[in-house]
Amino acid sequence: MIQDIRLKYTTDELFGFIDRFHDTSILVVGDIILDEYVWGNVSRISPEAPVPVVEIKEETKRLGGAANVVNNIISLGGKSCLCGIVGDDISGRGLIETISELGVKTDGIIVDASRHTSVKTRVVAHNQQVVRFDRETRQPITPDKIERIIESIKKEMHDINAIIVADYGKGVISSQLMKGLRSLIAGSNIILAVDPKTDNFEYYKEIDVITPNHHEAGAFCRFEIADEETLIRAGKQMLNELNCEAVLITQGKDGMTLFEAGSDPCHIPTIARKVFDVSGAGDTVIGALSLAIASGMDRQSAAIISNYAAGIVVGEVGTSVVTADELKKEIGDRINT
Repeated sequence: MIQDIRLKYTTDELFGFIDRFHDTSILVVGDIILDEYVWGNVSRISPEAPVPVVEIKEETKRLGGAANVVNNIISLGGKSCLCGIVGDDISGRGLIETISELGVKTDGIIVDASRHTSVKTRVVAHNQQVVRFDRETRQPITPDKIERIIESIKKEMHDINAIIVADYGKGVISSQLMKGLRSLIAGSNIILAVDPKTDNFEYYKEIDVITPNHHEAGAFCRFEIADEETLIRAGKQMLNELNCEAVLITQGKDGMTLFEAGSDPCHIPTIARKVFDVSGAGDTVIGALSLAIASGMDRQSAAIISNYAAGIVVGEVGTSVVTADELKKEIGDRINT
């Protein structure tokens, strides 16, 4: 049976943990993506085909994928560094420059002339996404580049509290990389958290926490998660087969459910007042969750904190982040009402 989750701390104690984010450092390794947005209005249908004509008003570029996880960590007050790969192109150079401006180390970002930087371009009209088109290279990166990333991570081991694996299926995450990570952190107190991709679950064994959405969890378990019974089956199966400490299954408008080894599952209802765009919500969840755990919070309370953070970002259109002050205000408003 799933229990409703409850905070174990007072508001002041939670704020104290959030203040500790400043002393918490998280290394993010994964697929670096540039999110482009083309904003406009639709007032007519094309005479050439049954598609809307978008009159472009503005174009913006934002950090996506693993870079957005880093952006969330920095916005929440934490410290971070990023390891991954970009192409030798304008998009890749722009990403490295933007990431550097956040005060984030980019020594672990490899520039590979044989690859195209992953770019997702979304056309948005009247707060609705009209179409998305992707430019990317999805082939696995070569073993020598994996070793370069592992060496970059090794140099940061004494300065980090957690590692987040941000897997978007663009070729960075592999069995070789995950084995290298587990070897590096063996015997340490460094937390290993994974935001997974469906095709790569075999790589994620023996980690601390994994945050699949319900579609990804169902794909791993080979059945659809349609009710509480199948949700519990999926969570327990993932704990057992991946031999991990915790599984946090996100369920969109239905909130999220935390499964921990040796404990009953706990559910966290969604707190989003409005939902305009879920793009990047998973980045916010894994970033806030890992920061909270690394700062000393128990997993259940950390999951609640990540739910608050996600509830804020889905109320914005496009990839966005949440600040520590915004998170504190959300917590204060919710707990004191």
